[in-house]
Amino acid sequence: MKDNSLKSTLAVSLNNYLDAGAIVAGASGITLWQNYLGLSEMHLGWLNAISANALGAAIGAIIGGFLADRFGRKFIFTYNLLVYMAGVLIVMLSVNFPMLLAGFLITGISVGIGVPASWTYISESSEVHNRGRNICISQMSWGFGPMIILLFGMLFAPGGYLFDIVESVAHAIIGADAAENAVQVFSSRVVFFTLFVVAFIAWNLQRQLEESAEFEANKQKDKSGILDNIKLIFTNRIAVRTVVFLAVIYLTWNLVASVMGFFLPHIYETAGGVSNEQANWLSCVLWFCTVATTAVLSQFIDRISHKFIYILGLLVAIAPWAMVVTTGIGSSASLWAFAILWGIEGGLSVQIFYALWGSELFPAKFRAGAQGLMFFIVRGLSAVWGLVFTFIYGENGEGFTLAAYCMIALLVISLIVGVIGAPNTRGKSLSQITKERYGDEF
Repeated sequence: MKDNSLKSTLAVSLNNYLDAGAIVAGASGITLWQNYLGLSEMHLGWLNAISANALGAAIGAIIGGFLADRFGRKFIFTYNLLVYMAGVLIVMLSVNFPMLLAGFLITGISVGIGVPASWTYISESSEVHNRGRNICISQMSWGFGPMIILLFGMLFAPGGYLFDIVESVAHAIIGADAAENAVQVFSSRVVFFTLFVVAFIAWNLQRQLEESAEFEANKQKDKSGILDNIKLIFTNRIAVRTVVFLAVIYLTWNLVASVMGFFLPHIYETAGGVSNEQANWLSCVLWFCTVATTAVLSQFIDRISHKFIYILGLLVAIAPWAMVVTTGIGSSASLWAFAILWGIEGGLSVQIFYALWGSELFPAKFRAGAQGLMFFIVRGLSAVWGLVFTFIYGENGEGFTLAAYCMIALLVISLIVGVIGAPNTRGKSLSQITKERYGDEF
């Protein structure tokens, strides 16, 4: 069978680049914004809570999922990234905390709107033998985003190879006598500008995509509205069980990953005692390991047991946190081990199976809406957790060991629930999976 899905997968996967890129762009420059605007740890918690990492994406997902089921996947691709570009532009121009907060929120909402439509479209446009591979490609894009954004962050950051250019631009715009903090934060503004450029390119590519054939087929026979689909998700017994299963495995993993995504450079600097540049290098290597591991997995995921990969991924995820509570991360060797292990985990992560199973286990009628609902639950609770984490962690990382125990507990829950409920969908078409689970109802 000719593989026709790769081109569309690559175009849609740019949304994952923009999702993770937005999170890490904020994270890599958070110390610079903190110094520029005089932000407290509570301010940082709010930025994390309403960003693409949590509440912003949660709000967007529940809107975008049901819109994608009602008006089509292409409808989302046609308009959503315009919202993303607006949010990034506000961040780039921010001169106070409310502006920065608004930019993070709008960007996060756009990320959330795009996620259900993206994963749904990739699955619906994939052939049976490469659906897992295409989801892995999407996950690779999610890894490339942070890796490239962190490289940009290091090049443009104070002390970086290209900071002289940033400094010149900053002085030209805000004056030769501008405060040092105001000049330094321009490096973060430039990083967000790169996201604006990629979003513009992705928007142009995605506008040219054809609508999902499965959505078109369902639209011809089903005229129900958004409220009807919402009612079905909450009343159909199989759908309810599936939502609970996927939400639990993704939530428990994402509560850990959301902290890692937003706070990791800050953790390296405070708990690990390294410089901002060293923290970004550690994170960059972490994401390289994620991309490399996912690239390897993409060659095998459609041929070997999904449950085996799932278990392996979570065991690797628990390992670095177990190291924290036994040996700590005070040494250079332990910091590198922590980064590499979590990077490998990212290439085998729960998010891959959440994206794959979430797009397989629901009928086309409410496939994106169900994913949007789960994403809303997960990222919304992650927003609350982001605020709680700042209290557990402390101003200077004094609560890091306690936080590590919390991370281990969450990952163990994800492991146990995933092992119990992992479905056997490998090698089956979406219509076959729907018929097996729901009969002829859909």
